Amino acid sequence: MPIVLAASNLVDVRPGLIFWTLVTFFLVALLLRRVAWGPILKVVDEREKAIAASIESAKRERAEAERLLAEQKDAIQKARSEAAEMMRRNVEDVEKLRTELVAKARSEAAAQKIDALREIENERVRAVHDIKKTAADLAIQITEKLLNKQLDDKTQKDLANQYLSDISRVTGTGRPEPKV
Repeated sequence: MPIVLAASNLVDVRPGLIFWTLVTFFLVALLLRRVAWGPILKVVDEREKAIAASIESAKRERAEAERLLAEQKDAIQKARSEAAEMMRRNVEDVEKLRTELVAKARSEAAAQKIDALREIENERVRAVHDIKKTAADLAIQITEKLLNKQLDDKTQKDLANQYLSDISRVTGTGRPEPKV
């Protein structure tokens, strides 16, 4: 039965033991409140403030990062649009320059054509003039020789051949060399 006694001691209600257990609990609670609870709450409060500050800092940094990202996106978009505008202007400038060069080349070609036609006409007029002058000179020379000599067929052929060879030996002025 000794075991039964021990079991009954644990289940027995003793008002004195309850009283002293309650007093000890409250004293330990007061002592812990004075000694440990204050510093624990202080550390918890500091930790809570540090966490709140970290969260605020993270929010500010995130907002700043989002702002910087938006600025970068805007800058990239602006750079792209500027590059596209520069390319468009360059294409326009190249096309304008090409058009100007083509127009200039055409006008120069037309001017050269006009100059060439004018030069050809001048040379043609000069050649016709030289031919007429040479023909007139030859006619005069032939007439002079005919009037000075009585020609037979052989002499006439020789004289014609001589003047034909004179025509082929035209000097730089377009005149035959005079025979003495």
